[in-house]
Amino acid sequence: MTIFEGFHNSWVLANGVRTHYSWAGTEGPAVILLHGAGPGAGGAAGWRYMLPALAEAGYRAFAPDQLSMGFTDIRPHAWPVNGHQSLVDHIHDFIEALCLEQVYLVGNSQGAYVAAKYAIDHPEKVEKVVYIGSNTIYQAMQEIPERKLRSFLEVIGYDFTEKSLRKFMNRNSVGDTVVPEELIQLRHHAANRPGVREANKAFDDYLAKMNTNTKLWDRFCIKDSLPKLKVPGKFIWGKNDAVAPIETAYKLEKLLPNIEFEYIDNCGHQCQTDQPELVNQLVIDFLALKNEEAVTVK
Repeated sequence: MTIFEGFHNSWVLANGVRTHYSWAGTEGPAVILLHGAGPGAGGAAGWRYMLPALAEAGYRAFAPDQLSMGFTDIRPHAWPVNGHQSLVDHIHDFIEALCLEQVYLVGNSQGAYVAAKYAIDHPEKVEKVVYIGSNTIYQAMQEIPERKLRSFLEVIGYDFTEKSLRKFMNRNSVGDTVVPEELIQLRHHAANRPGVREANKAFDDYLAKMNTNTKLWDRFCIKDSLPKLKVPGKFIWGKNDAVAPIETAYKLEKLLPNIEFEYIDNCGHQCQTDQPELVNQLVIDFLALKNEEAVTVK
């Protein structure tokens, strides 16, 4: 039995970028699922449990592979030369290519930042946002960064070998959770496609410029815009997150009084794969709330 069941895989040309995505459900509101960073990350790897759950609940769920990741185009014209903003713009192109007028967004880690920035840039398109454990959002809430942004692959010590990938994925999991071999092989294959290293370098080169250029940092920063965002939001955070520690969540909660925070026991950085049944239900319940019920002001 494969762990990748209950959804389909397709391609769409999003503003010239051949974009791979996983999907489930043919009727109902559209939900865009945005995975985080990391070697071989992609829509199926990050959202394999939530895709079929959303479809069963009456939604159309789409999990695109973002620029430089998964199996999306990695030719030079598809490199994320503007860093995180390239990822945000690509998601906009993806949503437009599928002719989706209104969407719900769910993002994990770096994908949570992409969701937040997309909602800030295109509030007319977004109904609600669910954010899951995100250092990136916390970094983007600093007017002057507490520390310089570094290459994520450098931070985790990834060298494109299967050994380093296993180490990273085991760190991401909780307790005695076994990382499926099928998942490791899929991500190892995706991370070693020709062109991936060059695409990652384009992203990292932009980060280096952003660290010293206040104009570029201002585009990344959401310190003023996210607390003012009128799109209802909910933050889910694993209490055992080793990548984005719970202390970061407590700091972020104070900065975002307009967003409800919920903390999950026995859960790491990918809440949606550590505690899929619980997190799926939390997301589905939040999406089903009327907008006025989903807004929490502390």
